[in-house]
Amino acid sequence: MNERTVFQSMAQRHVVSVPPNATVHHAACVMTRENCGSVLVIDTSNILLGIVTERDLMTRVLAKAVDPAIATVADIMTRNPDCIGPETKVADAVLMMIERGYRHLPVVNTGSNKILGVFSVRDAMPREVQAAVSLAEFNEQVNDAKG
Repeated sequence: MNERTVFQSMAQRHVVSVPPNATVHHAACVMTRENCGSVLVIDTSNILLGIVTERDLMTRVLAKAVDPAIATVADIMTRNPDCIGPETKVADAVLMMIERGYRHLPVVNTGSNKILGVFSVRDAMPREVQAAVSLAEFNEQVNDAKG
């Protein structure tokens, strides 16, 4: 069985984005309307500046009592997020997410820097997640043995 790429597995293949001066409230409304757990922050030149996730809303807005009607996404976004190419295998992307604590990864065409969307851990099938978990556990054992 062929391994799927992240582009093949992405539930949403359109870019959900806001400009850096958008309020956090607006970003949360966009995420709700689009039924997604993150929004990309893109400037007028279509350059990826950052990502705002549900976790960012929790830890950087709600937990710190920041007013979402005043704060901008530029204030709370994860700047210069790690990205993956559309040809990345799903298990490899999930492994990266496990090792780095992500649930969302921007997908960018390597050659053109065109933003294609966001790969979410929810886009992976259980067997792909299990393959990544097994590899993460193996890597952990190898690193522990090197001690």
